[in-house]
Amino acid sequence: MNEKEINILVCDDDIHIVEAISIFLSQEGYKIFKAYDGLQVLDLLKQEKIHLVILDIMMPKLDGLQSTLKIRDDYNIPIILVSAKSEDTDKIIGLNFGADDYLTKPFNPLELIARVKSQLRRYTRLGSLKQTKHLCVTGGLVLNLDTKETSVDGENIALTPTELKILTLLMQHMGKVYSIHEIYEYVWEEEAYAVENTVAVHIRRMREKIEIDPKNPKYLKVVWGIGYKIEKYDM
Repeated sequence: MNEKEINILVCDDDIHIVEAISIFLSQEGYKIFKAYDGLQVLDLLKQEKIHLVILDIMMPKLDGLQSTLKIRDDYNIPIILVSAKSEDTDKIIGLNFGADDYLTKPFNPLELIARVKSQLRRYTRLGSLKQTKHLCVTGGLVLNLDTKETSVDGENIALTPTELKILTLLMQHMGKVYSIHEIYEYVWEEEAYAVENTVAVHIRRMREKIEIDPKNPKYLKVVWGIGYKIEKYDM
C-alpha cells in the first residue's frame, strides 16, 4: 500500500486545526476526510475505507474518548488522539480507551507526520500478519522466526545472537515469566550458577533497543523476585 491509497480521517471541532492537519498530510500524499465531531467520524467510517483516524479529545456530541471506544467495537485501525492536556494521566486514559498514540497541542507538524507514518507502517505491514506461523507479534514488536529479524513499529532492530535467543524464548511464550536461571540455561545451554549479572546485562541492552523508554518498558517486563516476561498485546 502506498500513500496515494491511504485514507486518513481528521476530526476536531476547530475547523482551522482540521484544515492545517489536512494540508500537512495531503502534502505527504494521503487522502484526507474531515469531521468535526465524533458522530461524523462514525458515519464516515461506515461510508469510506479509512486507514487511520486523528481525533481531538474535547469535541461536542461525542468526544474523542467515547468515539475511540465505539471505533474499537468494529475497527482495528490506528487512532491518534490529540489534546491540549499534557498530563501523563490523560495520555494513559486515552491509551486505555484503545488509542494507539497521543499527541499534545500545540505540536510540530513534522512530529505529527512521523507518528502517522509509524502507525501506518505497523498497520499496513503487520496488521495482516498476526496469525502467521513464523511470526511472534505483540503490539508493535515483531519477531520473524524464519529470518531471525526483529522490528518495532516497522523499524528493524539489530540484536546480537544472544539477545535474539533470549527474545525468541520470551516471545514464543508471551506472558509467561522465566527466571534468570531458566533464561541462562536455555540460552547458554549449561547449568546456571551466579549468573544474575550476565542475564541482566543482556536484558538491559535489549530494552535499550526495543523500548521507547527503557526505564518504563512496554514489552520486556521484570516480575520482581521471579524473572522476566514479554507482555502480550493485541494488534
